[in-house]
Amino acid sequence: MVVFGGTGDLAMRKLLPALYYLHRDGHLHAGTRIFALARAQHTVDSYRKLARRHVSQHVARSDFDQHAWDSFAARMDYLSLDVSQRVEFPKLTKLLKKNSGRVRVFYLATLPSLFAPTVKHLASVGLADEHARVVLEKPLGESLITANQINDQIGAVFDEARVFRIDHYLGKEAVQNLLALRFGNALFEPLWRNAHIDHVQISVLESVGVENRGDYYDRAGAMRDMVQNHLLQLLCLVAMEAPVHFEPEAVRNEKLKILEALRPITGMDVQDRTVRGQYAAGERAGERLPAYYFEKRVDHDSNTETFVALKTEIDNWRWAGVPFYLRTGKCLAQRKSEIVIQFKPVPYRLFPRSGDNPENNRLIISLQPDEGIRLSLMAKSPGRGMGLQNVDLDLDFADAFKRRRWDAYERLLLDVIQGDATLFMRRDEIEAAWRWVDPILAGWQDCYRSPKRYPAGSWGPDAADSLLERQGHRWLDERE
Repeated sequence: MVVFGGTGDLAMRKLLPALYYLHRDGHLHAGTRIFALARAQHTVDSYRKLARRHVSQHVARSDFDQHAWDSFAARMDYLSLDVSQRVEFPKLTKLLKKNSGRVRVFYLATLPSLFAPTVKHLASVGLADEHARVVLEKPLGESLITANQINDQIGAVFDEARVFRIDHYLGKEAVQNLLALRFGNALFEPLWRNAHIDHVQISVLESVGVENRGDYYDRAGAMRDMVQNHLLQLLCLVAMEAPVHFEPEAVRNEKLKILEALRPITGMDVQDRTVRGQYAAGERAGERLPAYYFEKRVDHDSNTETFVALKTEIDNWRWAGVPFYLRTGKCLAQRKSEIVIQFKPVPYRLFPRSGDNPENNRLIISLQPDEGIRLSLMAKSPGRGMGLQNVDLDLDFADAFKRRRWDAYERLLLDVIQGDATLFMRRDEIEAAWRWVDPILAGWQDCYRSPKRYPAGSWGPDAADSLLERQGHRWLDERE
């Protein structure tokens, strides 16, 4: 496994800890080698010390074992290399020649602008052969045009079967349990349609600001950074039909159908069906939080959105008429990612209502910070009479399975090694997502309206609540 950007934040926080766990738990072949590449000047020993410091911080303290680390570190090598310079790649060829004939995974944990030159240089020194696979981190482009340019350049070197476009949300246990819930049980599938579901909410909320990503985030914004990939992929898994077989192309074919059935948001609909916001100064638990435009490496006059909420529909027989509400944002009241399936109420209210809670059921799939599934039902309140109240059937994965949950990157890295592309995005999925997102971005640009301000530490702009209230709905938040 060759990690370009081997000293970067992604490698240190996610990739190396995931590889450490795979090694410790015996999932890596005995001959597996890990090569980290970056421009920084390191010896192999100094890089291993750097990696140890970071990995020990990003795995559970009880999981860090010195003996396991020593044997893992022995797999690692380091090479100082500038990927923009073709003349440096023969050094990599020399390093890898003893491993000829093995599967080679090239993980591009770099800026997207370096994807094309990197694969071109790999091909020029003979490293992009049939044994090679390439992993691309998001974001893949800034629009349909730029995404196609990158895909064309990658496709000139690697055929589609050897390109793995990663979205770590698809590796989360709860996301895959969504598929198991739908297609492995007889209970929900008859209800999973417009006759029984009132609306769907998909939320990916972050309590932190942009931290040290200001230079990237100020160019991308929440729409490109989160909606175009994470949220649309979650929507696909909620709404897709059952594939004929659980194999990569069958699953991805069904996801593509959903992306193609999304109702476009264009013209004046952009103002009516989307909300973009940007956090202002605020406070959480007594801590003062800065406004977005005072973050490091952010333009003080920036109009970049840090929050997006939108309403869309899927124009097919299963979902016609069901609103799908998506939202994501930074510096919010709580870190939370979840999918809410709100069922329709019973056709006739037979029993008196207790409190203000509506008499209908909801299914909540929690992705973070804790993974689990919660089903809200109506039950009789204790005492005289037949007053009803909401009660929850709650499945916490940590309690249910009594073993460590895999990190998303562990699963996805192992899938790449084994050549399983089920949880990775195909090129036509990327294109369909950008075709849907581009008109929204254009609509925002055309109306020249600044994002709506919301206090850091809040739940986002009030307009996001109004987006649902017009339909008689409301976001499911802890403030309830």
